[in-house]
Amino acid sequence: MSGHTLIVGGGVSGLSVALVLLQRGHQVTVLERGHTGGESSWAGGGILSPLLPWDYGASVSALALRSMAAYGEWITAIEAVSQLDTEFWRCGLLAMAVTVPEQALTWCTQQGMVATREVPVSLCLSTVAGEALPLWLPEVAQVRNPRLVAALRAAVTKLGGTIHENCTVKGLDAAGGVATTLQTTAGTLTADMIVIATGAWSGLSLTNLPAVPHVRPIRGQMLLFKLEPGVLDTILYRQGLYLIPRRDGHILVGSTLEDAGFDKSTDAVTLARLHREATELLPVLAGVQPIRHWAGLRPGSPDNIPIIDRHPDFDNVFINVGHYRYGVTLAPASAELLVDLMEGRTPALDPAPYRWAAALQRRWGDTL
Repeated sequence: MSGHTLIVGGGVSGLSVALVLLQRGHQVTVLERGHTGGESSWAGGGILSPLLPWDYGASVSALALRSMAAYGEWITAIEAVSQLDTEFWRCGLLAMAVTVPEQALTWCTQQGMVATREVPVSLCLSTVAGEALPLWLPEVAQVRNPRLVAALRAAVTKLGGTIHENCTVKGLDAAGGVATTLQTTAGTLTADMIVIATGAWSGLSLTNLPAVPHVRPIRGQMLLFKLEPGVLDTILYRQGLYLIPRRDGHILVGSTLEDAGFDKSTDAVTLARLHREATELLPVLAGVQPIRHWAGLRPGSPDNIPIIDRHPDFDNVFINVGHYRYGVTLAPASAELLVDLMEGRTPALDPAPYRWAAALQRRWGDTL
């Protein structure tokens, strides 16, 4: 089965689906209401693992571990086609103040994820002085989000895909449970299949297209510092705060979890708190002011579980949304799962936890 697919949403989730479809012989057009990858795909930090992976349920872990195992080859293929560097880097992650280290180590062993309580001497040991129970995860990788987006965009176009930016979808027309056209600001478009990958906006309904259940925007504020290269060469994490080094000396600090609707504003109080907490981990930041402070909107979903499924109202409309904090991490496995469903293949992962029906049963708790 092949044909023309319209993908609504030009972030990492939409572009990843486009890439798999093109690799399998489909025609693809991506529709993006703004600039490609301009929302949460650009705003995040690019850590290619759940922050404390042992804290998540089996549904998130299954997608994450499959993606993490494939990421190196996935990136190599994207870079080969696009001729662009994504800055993929296995820099490792040092998790501090882990409350149940033995349970965490057991989980990592069971899942084949390398973890140890022996911190390499090469790390900046002043950052862990006095810290209880650090765990070192040497194989955790990162990617530089804006560069991944650029490489995915280039790969999609070089493989024959079409991308329309500044193209807003208003709704769809359907007959007999089959979507026939999309109504957009660029006119009426037709396709054999449609994929919805609209991130934080997928919780909003469009004409004749119901909202995806329980997906809502969750704001995250981040800071960016510039130091000399090599001051920090691994990701640091403690109690919700992370520091992500780039090879050129930039360091990202994040992030907040705020239920603020579609408001992407920032505030001085949060800036000061993030700076203070980052300095506790990396004291050299005390005398450095951030060069940037921004916020992005995550596609929040209960329990961080995405919806990857056929839309219940249409035979030819599919969903790839709700990846919350880990859209970049989960991108390869999510795209593979969705395209397998689109083509009627038996997926490598059990699709049940990511079905629309399962999403209907989940509810938000008291914490984000």
